[in-house]
Amino acid sequence: MKKITIAIDGFSSTGKSTLAKQLAQKLQYVYVDSGAMYRAVALYALNHKLIIDKKLNKEILISHLPEIKVSFRYNELLKASEIYLNGDNVNTAIRTMEVSNSVSIVATVPEVRQQLVELQQEMGAHKGIVMDGRDIGTVVFPDAELKLFMTASADTRAQRRYDELIESGAEVTYQAVLENITSRDHIDSTREDSPLFKADDAIGIDNSNLNKEQQFEKVMKLVKSKL
Repeated sequence: MKKITIAIDGFSSTGKSTLAKQLAQKLQYVYVDSGAMYRAVALYALNHKLIIDKKLNKEILISHLPEIKVSFRYNELLKASEIYLNGDNVNTAIRTMEVSNSVSIVATVPEVRQQLVELQQEMGAHKGIVMDGRDIGTVVFPDAELKLFMTASADTRAQRRYDELIESGAEVTYQAVLENITSRDHIDSTREDSPLFKADDAIGIDNSNLNKEQQFEKVMKLVKSKL
């Protein structure tokens, strides 16, 4: 059976990663969470005090790019890939609100995007890949056979993210999560380099009123039509 490239874009907390993982597991494809890659760079910047009061020292971050190594390793126990930053597993560390509040700032730096896009394209050179992010169907894989654009209301996305954080033991308010989501929407959609927008040939999926199973079934029908 031929293999295709599946590009999933959309706003934060729309369940892109959950859907991508489901598809990759079903199709036995490689799954890459591009957002996690930007989060890893944001974590690096935070750890090196390059972000203070939501202001990024771009020049120093750019000078550090050659030493920032981001990779994925498959965890047999979890049956999923985990992200590593310079050899350290940062799968949990990148999911904090501090990183969430910094990732869109880091993603506006063209040099960061260029380095990560090149790495992403290398990962998908042989197809058989599902990748989610903000510019996968528009920049990383403009020729992907299937492009999806995920969306849901800001309130719905904030509630989902809030529930996840509370379940993980984080101390956070719903209002703080909502403000983070709306702020990231604005930054992602208005940045000069690779802004978030729906590709002309992408299929829109509003999952405000869909559960994970309904969404997966809907998308699998689209996948089968491409295969």
